[in-house]
Amino acid sequence: MKQLLKSIIYYLVSAIGISLTIKANVGVSSFNSLNVSVANLFSIQIGTVTTLLNVSFLLACIILDKERKFSNYLLMLVAVMSFGEVINVVYYHLFSQFTINSYIVNLLVFLLGVFIAGFGTGQVLRLSLLKFPIESFCQLLTEKTSHKFSTYRYGVDIVCVSLSLILSLSFSLPVVVREGTIISLFLLSGVINWSKNLSFTPNIAKI
Repeated sequence: MKQLLKSIIYYLVSAIGISLTIKANVGVSSFNSLNVSVANLFSIQIGTVTTLLNVSFLLACIILDKERKFSNYLLMLVAVMSFGEVINVVYYHLFSQFTINSYIVNLLVFLLGVFIAGFGTGQVLRLSLLKFPIESFCQLLTEKTSHKFSTYRYGVDIVCVSLSLILSLSFSLPVVVREGTIISLFLLSGVINWSKNLSFTPNIAKI
């Protein structure tokens, strides 16, 4: 239960980091670029769109997973719903009164957000109790085909970026595929891998 609580906390830490990257307004990660564009198009909250798209991937996982454990998917559903709600609360309420007028500060806020999101995500992966729907979806496809996990994961990113650009250009929405998207592409995975190797549990054998 303690490990599960930690996983949920780190899951929500990742959501706070994503909220910071959106607030920075220098572009967002591939998946979030689609979330932001859809939210702008339909005038709904970004966290709500994030939840809906994550639930879509979760449902796809349930369909693909022949050895599905519904208790695990129920837990994942609660996690992704909480994830989206944290984004809404942090971005639309906690950060709503803050304005940034300096590009350098915007960039620093974005980098801080990437670090926080990557740290939270890495810890969730290290604990291996909760999963992210997109990664689970890509892993299931990998197990059923001859293609690599990275092929599917990058494929999802390409589709998200492409759809985001199409929506932005077709409906005259703000373009959120920007420099931050490129920075996130190279930096986020590195922070996640670094965080996955961090453990805050003492090694009893060495004490």
